[in-house]
Amino acid sequence: MTAAQVEISKWTAAEFERLVLDSKPKVAVFDCDGTLWGGDSGYGFMVWSLEQGLVSRSTTDWIDTRYRAYQAGRVTEAAICGEMVQIYAGLREQELRNVAAQYVREFVLPHLFPEMVSLLATLRQAGVELWAVSSTNRWVVAEGVRAFGIPEEHVLAAEVRVADGLICSEIVDVPTGEGKAVTLKRIGLSAPDAVFGNSVHDLAMLKMARCAFPVNPSPALLEAAAKRGWGYFRPQAAEGVKAAVAGE
Repeated sequence: MTAAQVEISKWTAAEFERLVLDSKPKVAVFDCDGTLWGGDSGYGFMVWSLEQGLVSRSTTDWIDTRYRAYQAGRVTEAAICGEMVQIYAGLREQELRNVAAQYVREFVLPHLFPEMVSLLATLRQAGVELWAVSSTNRWVVAEGVRAFGIPEEHVLAAEVRVADGLICSEIVDVPTGEGKAVTLKRIGLSAPDAVFGNSVHDLAMLKMARCAFPVNPSPALLEAAAKRGWGYFRPQAAEGVKAAVAGE
């Protein structure tokens, strides 16, 4: 059964904001790529940083091979997201913070969804505790959600250990799929009031929420949302991208 075969509510911006505010959340959790902004900042940052020559040629060739294997289904989502952070082992963390800030300024901030900027500002003013959960590396996520007023200590993202200012290869966390729910439970958020996500990799944490809000859902998430009786919201900017891709 597809989403098209099940009645599913598509909320307008006004309906979406009203539903969120009427749920009176105390804690709200957000995915980032595709939910707060358009595009895949994790992959985008990796490609861009490799073009900047931040890692060796051999490492660049290795991660390119691994990513192709991931696209072919031979490497898991969790594995590739972790490896996309491990490639920076040996660099100083401040250097990665600096380049992440530059990348976000140039390639993420221009693609924030205005409706989400407005919603989070309203939630923040109401005293709602905001969290970001993402499989993108923590440096990029922390910079990106700064625009939404989410503090770095509320960022749960793909990260490796840092010792004496140097990036290590030891994985600390890779929140994706079921791992997003596991990460939230580990910090004591086993039933957040509101969760926002755009892909099937967000389904586990959407299911644990008191109120689930699919935003810009992928086809797989749209189908899951329909089965659960959830509605969804698609930001206007995302509609524009969809139309352009479809050639409409």
